[in-house]
Amino acid sequence: MKFDTIKLSELAAIQTGPFGSQLHKEDYVVHGTPIVTVEHLGSRKFTEQNLPCVSDKDKERLKKYVLKTGDIVFSRVGSVDRCSYVSAEYEGWMFSGRCLRVRPCEKLNPEYLYYFFLLEKTKQFARNIATGATMPSINTKFMGEIPIRVPSLDAQNKIASILWMIDDKIELNKKINKNLEQQAQAIYSRMFIEHRQESWSTGQLSDLISVKYGKDHKKLADGNYPVYGSGGIMRYVEKPLYTGESVLIPRKGTLNNVMYVNEAFWSVDTMFYTEMLRPNIAKFVYHFVKSKDLASLNAGSAVPSMTTNILNAMQLYIPDEKTLEKFENIVSPMYSAMQENTKESKILANTRDALLPKLMPGELDVSDIDL
Repeated sequence: MKFDTIKLSELAAIQTGPFGSQLHKEDYVVHGTPIVTVEHLGSRKFTEQNLPCVSDKDKERLKKYVLKTGDIVFSRVGSVDRCSYVSAEYEGWMFSGRCLRVRPCEKLNPEYLYYFFLLEKTKQFARNIATGATMPSINTKFMGEIPIRVPSLDAQNKIASILWMIDDKIELNKKINKNLEQQAQAIYSRMFIEHRQESWSTGQLSDLISVKYGKDHKKLADGNYPVYGSGGIMRYVEKPLYTGESVLIPRKGTLNNVMYVNEAFWSVDTMFYTEMLRPNIAKFVYHFVKSKDLASLNAGSAVPSMTTNILNAMQLYIPDEKTLEKFENIVSPMYSAMQENTKESKILANTRDALLPKLMPGELDVSDIDL
């Protein structure tokens, strides 16, 4: 399979987002066109939490910064190897001045280009050409210097399709899990809020759980146990901090990102984990805490913070053992399905990551594959 090596600037238009006098924070509105920032990059899809928005008037004024399907948004500062793909659902969104938009020409499959950016060799090239003593940054000129190996368009399409199908299945598993969790939350609301029994006693969250502090993971070697931070799994380490069902609650940062875990794991020092004091209580506690706006209980000033005192003092009605067991029996199959989907997604991600450095440089020939 023949590859040509070409500078990115010859195959794509690279644009820096609006900044300076063009767009200020005070221009943001509550409802309008979403603006993608560096914080929303890092996976195939954008992270959609806390998206700033601009008015239709500003969108028209800055229309050259509007995204279209097939664009790739890259971080311009900080982690300059982070990017996300603009799929049809993001058509018409915009990007901030801390980002770069890469728009490939017709000779380059946009999905192929996205996976090229995921290669460790490409990431390392971007990190090496970044400038700045305190904050690494990359501009359109430097980005354009990145060399890209380009096979025929047919080969690009096949390589992208193989990797894209794997990521599609991972995304589908995420959607299924989200739907299952929403169903479990609806069952929780019906059983414990709408049909609350007068006979249930009142108590505090400390009657059901013991809140524990996470620990620093930096000195641990890599391994098989997930390390959880407020954004999800950060890495895998050699040993667990805790084994079994637990509800993870952020101590710093994004306080509402509560998680349920039923495996051996490590929790970072900015993330509480919990031990259950009763049987059949973990999933009930998870849905109770998740239904609360923990961000409104913030105890910090500069950085949003949660304390053990706030958590322990949370008031709730404590159901009888029979009702808790009934809830456990209803939602447990849902959680088992979610766990299996998560395991499958991990295997798929490992498969994709193993294929990526072999497909992109042409070590695996796709010319005879009929998709």
